[in-house]
Amino acid sequence: MSITEKRHTDPERAQSRRRQVLDAAATCFSRSGFHGASMAEISKAAGMSAGHIYNYFDGKDAIIAAFVEEEVERVALLLRDLEQKDDPLQAIVDESDNSVDEHMAPEFWKLKLEIFAEASRNPKVAAVLVDADRRMRTQFRAIVKAGRERHGLDADDVTIDGRLEATVALFQGLALRALHYPELDKAALKRAYRVGLSALLLS
Repeated sequence: MSITEKRHTDPERAQSRRRQVLDAAATCFSRSGFHGASMAEISKAAGMSAGHIYNYFDGKDAIIAAFVEEEVERVALLLRDLEQKDDPLQAIVDESDNSVDEHMAPEFWKLKLEIFAEASRNPKVAAVLVDADRRMRTQFRAIVKAGRERHGLDADDVTIDGRLEATVALFQGLALRALHYPELDKAALKRAYRVGLSALLLS
């Protein structure tokens, strides 16, 4: 039986091996950058041969695609949980302190910024990010629209799209603030963040 055949007949082992590679790649990309980290470096960190890694990923672009898909799945779970709240939009505001802490933690944004940088020069990676954003945005848009309708607020397409994009930009911008201004007053930021989210979602 070939390695490929074994991989298909033992999905748990394959998933464990994929996780091993992704964890190693995350460490290498964060330390050396996407181009600085070679497949040889990743294989060493993963404790397996480079040839073995290629049984699971065609190359570094495929590894990035796997990271992006994991993020889509993570956000989808968060949004499904949000949908179960009595008032999803108010819940976003109420939980914003935790969102700020999460998005500004280096372990959260270091790899993301490396992927964003690669997307700026690699059309394949950019296409993966665009597709992922479309799927996450579609799910989030439905929550925002339903929430605003429930509150009796404007919920036409122009209003929803504008509020949605501004809200997403607030979240995505936190990583850059953490990078550019690490000593910022996070307590003051959280207070202002709640004001901004309330204005975008609940007014």
